[in-house]
Amino acid sequence: MLIDTHCHVSFPAYAGDADGVLARAREAGVEKMITVGTRLETSRGAVASAEAHEGVWAVVGLYPGHIHAQEFADPYETETVHPAETLDVDAYRALLAHPKTVGLGESGLDYSRVPDGLPFERMRADQQDVLRALLALASETNKPMVIHCRGGEGRASAHDDLIALLREEIGRGGLAKRGVIHCFTGSAEEAAAYRALGFFVGIGGIVTFGKSVMEAVKDIPLEQIVLETDAPYLTPAPHRGKRNEPAFVGLVAEAVARIKRVPLEEVERVTTANAQRLFGL
Repeated sequence: MLIDTHCHVSFPAYAGDADGVLARAREAGVEKMITVGTRLETSRGAVASAEAHEGVWAVVGLYPGHIHAQEFADPYETETVHPAETLDVDAYRALLAHPKTVGLGESGLDYSRVPDGLPFERMRADQQDVLRALLALASETNKPMVIHCRGGEGRASAHDDLIALLREEIGRGGLAKRGVIHCFTGSAEEAAAYRALGFFVGIGGIVTFGKSVMEAVKDIPLEQIVLETDAPYLTPAPHRGKRNEPAFVGLVAEAVARIKRVPLEEVERVTTANAQRLFGL
């Protein structure tokens, strides 16, 4: 059995096809999957999807790129103008109380895209303020965090800032369930810093073609890895250029097995146990 710990099957990319996507996942041995929200609307959609489908759970949260209004094209969304969302802690707290909500995210820091007219340091400070509030909410509700972290090269490292914020929250006795660094694309040293704090490392389709992720995976013990697709994004080889699906998480498992030179069955067994332990599935 495999578990896709991070996908977005409740997103518009699967409108009219969700049942087929879930069926193909189960045929591929992916019996459990976690669909993830990125703002209040999609978080509510994730909970509704989890409620409607056996084997599907939800994670709810506010993605750092949605804290400020900005314009960018997403091939899986119809709109290009993305409005700002003010964090509504009470609304997310209510979603976290649902029995099929197993984590808080996808939240974190993203310094890779700065909205027009917004100073970088203002964006950085605002993202950190929101993340502090969400880390506190995860501590309060005893949920693991699903954390997105990217960017900042040449100005400030999002990974350095995130590690500092995690240490701050853990230092005050929070984050008992810790969580996972989703779609990890950092260095082996950054992965080691997260592991030292007790976080799992989420490995997705990039491991099938990204050399830096391949190198990092060599040093990460299987006991600290969970598998994901981030579907419909980041499709693994040999399906790059197509819409990603949870059924493809097996390709991620195969890549990890090749890189670590261990049997595929061991990767499946250990990462599945990790996901079950982290999210209480």
